[in-house]
Amino acid sequence: MKIFLRATQAGFCVGFLLLSGCASFTTDGGFATVEQASQTQLDKQVTWVKTPEQRGQIAERVAELLAQPLTADAAVQVALLNNPGLQASFDELGISEAERVQAGRIPNPGFSFGRLEKGSEVEYERGLHINLARLIAMPLTSGMEARRFEQVQRQTSLAVFELATQTRKAWYRAVAAQESLGFMRQVMDSAEIGAELARRLAAVGNYSKLQQAQEQSFYADAGLNLIRAEQVRLQSREQLTRLLGLWGEQIDFRLPERLPELPAEAEQLPNVERLAMGQRLDIQAVRLDAERLARNLGLSKTTRFINVLELGLVSNKSNEEPTQRGYEISVELPLFDWSGAKVAKAEAQYRQMLNRAAETAINARSQVREAYLGYRSAHDIARHYRDQVLPLRQRIAEENILQYNGMFISTFELLADARKQILAVDGYLQAQRDFWTAKADLDMAMLGAPSMTAMAAGAAAGADAAGGH
Repeated sequence: MKIFLRATQAGFCVGFLLLSGCASFTTDGGFATVEQASQTQLDKQVTWVKTPEQRGQIAERVAELLAQPLTADAAVQVALLNNPGLQASFDELGISEAERVQAGRIPNPGFSFGRLEKGSEVEYERGLHINLARLIAMPLTSGMEARRFEQVQRQTSLAVFELATQTRKAWYRAVAAQESLGFMRQVMDSAEIGAELARRLAAVGNYSKLQQAQEQSFYADAGLNLIRAEQVRLQSREQLTRLLGLWGEQIDFRLPERLPELPAEAEQLPNVERLAMGQRLDIQAVRLDAERLARNLGLSKTTRFINVLELGLVSNKSNEEPTQRGYEISVELPLFDWSGAKVAKAEAQYRQMLNRAAETAINARSQVREAYLGYRSAHDIARHYRDQVLPLRQRIAEENILQYNGMFISTFELLADARKQILAVDGYLQAQRDFWTAKADLDMAMLGAPSMTAMAAGAAAGADAAGGH
């Protein structure tokens, strides 16, 4: 529909629009919400780097944290400050806010000019028009973009939590792999001593070729396991390095020699599902998405017959005739397209979003139960190693030393028992690692969807490594 009004009426409308104001940017770009979430849930600092000065400050802070052996908390802080992928998530906030502001801006007016000749007569036509369809829909579209902006804020906060969780898990694996490598070196030293002793005894005829071959075989297996342990250490360290966003000389950071000690008791969370449902950001985000689509459905129904609607001022001037003023109305007849397909699509999208929301809620409850059960099981396994397996291996080792001193067992039997004790300690180390990674998964499950697949893969890798030992 195209409407041409008199100059006084059009001028009044244009003046009203100019005085109605435009949407503006916030002072923090929506980052305060993300910053507050990080401080409340993680007790960590996050910075949206926009200037070289900020980049320099971040580099100084990262260098300060890397100057000491990197703890789990320090690793999380480095990742939150230095990870480029997280900064890209922060930039998504800026993109979303720009779209929100754009949706709230009054559309620019258009100007048309025409020159017509008919004999000696020259006619000039000038027009000024404003898209009323966009203007009428502006409150709805602005609201939609505002809700989308809130959703992006929650998604960005979730990205912060996910990075913190992944960094903690990578740190636990890197420290455990470093410590496990030390145990494998001890096994290698023991195997080397046994192989050399077997070679000497076989050379003087006091050891059979079968016994010598068995010791050599164990020595070869120990060497293979040592190579694998070194590979796991390098891989886990590189994974942590990527999450920290480090390169160059920064990759020479130091890690502690040992994992944190196992807590005496596992944390009791009888209402874990209810707590998670009240604070998970993915649940809140999908609710916002459903509301946005509901508004979009209302907008589709409102504008289904309005495709072209403009308000304009026209002035037709000729060198031989007085200036012409008036108005023209053109209407698009909905003979072929009644916009039913557009409305049907919006309704289907809304139903789809409701089903997605239900799926998200069901998955969230399952994920938090799985994470909590995994956390409790990992604690039980590690505690069993600490309270049962290791004390038994220690008592056996002490008895074997007494037997060896009394010449009741051979050197090879003593070495074999020492290897078993070392492997038992390494098993407890892996159980410690699994507990702390399960704890990180549980913390993440309380805020958003945890990477349960990654957790299962890590557990499988740990089982394979234990089997190889």
